[in-house]
Amino acid sequence: MKFLVREAVADDVPTIAPLLDAYRVFYGQTANPYAAKLFLSERFKRSDSKIFLAIDADSQQSVGFVQLFATYSSVKLGRIYIVEDLYVREDARRSGIASALLRAAALFAKASSAVGLTLQTARSNERAQALYAKHGFAVDNEFLTYNKIFEKS
Repeated sequence: MKFLVREAVADDVPTIAPLLDAYRVFYGQTANPYAAKLFLSERFKRSDSKIFLAIDADSQQSVGFVQLFATYSSVKLGRIYIVEDLYVREDARRSGIASALLRAAALFAKASSAVGLTLQTARSNERAQALYAKHGFAVDNEFLTYNKIFEKS
């Protein structure tokens, strides 16, 4: 499959939303395309994430995306981008799209003078773990991640 990767813009929300919704379903959430669209619209409105989109060169359909959020490391004294979402449609997998999206994320982060990228994935997602290792991500065996999730009221 031939594809191109480019930075997403607000007008891309209708094409990214189904991908975000599928990503959420992959991680056990209930499908909600409307909420995915609202979430993405808010990200563009606030300019608080960076999204790169993979597009099939023949069909011009969106086939994958990566979304980054900035945070800061007091230890490293710099910005770190969180690879919050990386998703490729099932029918487009194994064609290099995820690797291209990770490369776009890394190039953007370096150009932004970030000190690194960080991400999390499910322990059961061995395919993703292999991809991340291939791209130079190292498993953190020193620190534990704790989460406190608030229920929506």
